[in-house]
Amino acid sequence: MSVTSDSLASSQPVASINRVMVVIAVMSATMMQMLDTTIVNVALPQMQGQLGTTSSEISWVLTSYIVASSIFMPLTGYFTDRLGQKRYLIFATVGFVVASILCGLSFSLGEIVLFRIMQGVSGAALAPLSQTIMTSLYKPEERGKAMALWGLGVTFGPVLGPTLGGWLTEAISWRWTFFINIPVGIASILLALKYVPDSPKQKRTMDWTGFVLLGLAVGALQYVLDRGSRVDWFEAEEIVLATILFVVSLGLFLRHILSDVEHPIFDPRIFLNANFTMATIIAMALSLGMFGSMILQPILMESLLGYPVSETGLLMAPRGLAVGFGMLVVGRLSGRVDPRLLVMSGMGCMLFAALAMSRYTVEVDAWTLVWPGLLQGVGIALIMVPLSVYAYTTLARERMAEAAGMNNLIRNLGSSIGISFAATMFSRYTQQGWQQLSAYTNPAHPAVQEFLARLHLTPDDPLGAMVLAREVGLQAAIAAMSKVYLWIGAAIVVMVPIVFFMRPSKSQPAGPAPVVEAH
Repeated sequence: MSVTSDSLASSQPVASINRVMVVIAVMSATMMQMLDTTIVNVALPQMQGQLGTTSSEISWVLTSYIVASSIFMPLTGYFTDRLGQKRYLIFATVGFVVASILCGLSFSLGEIVLFRIMQGVSGAALAPLSQTIMTSLYKPEERGKAMALWGLGVTFGPVLGPTLGGWLTEAISWRWTFFINIPVGIASILLALKYVPDSPKQKRTMDWTGFVLLGLAVGALQYVLDRGSRVDWFEAEEIVLATILFVVSLGLFLRHILSDVEHPIFDPRIFLNANFTMATIIAMALSLGMFGSMILQPILMESLLGYPVSETGLLMAPRGLAVGFGMLVVGRLSGRVDPRLLVMSGMGCMLFAALAMSRYTVEVDAWTLVWPGLLQGVGIALIMVPLSVYAYTTLARERMAEAAGMNNLIRNLGSSIGISFAATMFSRYTQQGWQQLSAYTNPAHPAVQEFLARLHLTPDDPLGAMVLAREVGLQAAIAAMSKVYLWIGAAIVVMVPIVFFMRPSKSQPAGPAPVVEAH
């Protein structure tokens, strides 16, 4: 089916005043959805107490949302074609707000897990759909500005989450980590109804076989990544079964889409576009490093250094501010500076930040906790904007919704891998460090006696043994965290050569996309 004249008209940039309102509408919805990936984390202990569950069971509040969102994200292109981008955006936002209200009103674990699944299903399309709409609003030479605004919402939401979640939980209740979505969602819906341009509906069949296989593969992988570190990985039968399901489902899915099926759930040929593929891989690594760091910093500040939740949130907030400021600056630089140079500079910032974090000690002060986060925020901005421009500049507009769905799915997997990797390696290195340091805690050792003497304790004193054990655990954890940050830095270094495979971005003509056969 050929793209119609209406389709071509809809791709033209809209008037400036309307464009501002469209940006506010789609970015508020995106930020709301991205915020929910992290805002609930700090509220889990309070939720666990009120709902009467164990720490293992309450983790399903996070797992259910991530898995549901990841499974349904690749359907963005299909529903955009069938419903039109405006209707789909409104339906998704309404569903997300309703699910958020139900989550806040839940009184049992089963209820909140069910409604979190509804949240994930409804919100899965918000990030890729907003990315598609933002791209279509701007001329090709201005897309750096568009991706800066989009990246601001995508990255600022997760960074702001722990700060806002901690404050809401302490000041009001954990339920308000869900109710906060109501005013934002309503504003987004009203603006979308009036200002967001629609795209024409297109006939498109659904590849249910591909969807089921992809859903099983993504769901199983997300389950393994989220639950593995909690149940000692392959020592648990559930992780073994989930891994087998992932491998089998993925193999069948790849065989399915590479066969002669007429309308696969997504066109694998989008990965033949070198810029899209390279940018997606780097974005995945960026998410790995960013979320890996984000899970370690609250552990460091709260569990090891003794900061309260609210103060931890404030110390992490400057990174979000750096991301926001950096996005605006990089958006203006886009088109004037080689994007590859910006990406390399961002990688340098993130690498230097990871190295600085690897040198943390128990005596670290507040400023030393803050400035690497600021540098990391600048690095995220320098990488995110040019990558988004690279990924979509050479793609036809008809493929953008589909490509955005896959790009965001892969980026989400990178986030999950980063969180799982950081948690697992931190646990293992802490155990190793404990065993190594315990060898030096012989009560007869002069250094041990001197350490306890300064506290007016002796090795024979039970309190002395407790203090000594706590100090060994603290030092083992700090050393373990340093090693994980070095791994995060290594992941960034590995991505550097990929930048050189990316071709210089050439803007497409400002006119409509060429007529192609619609999928």
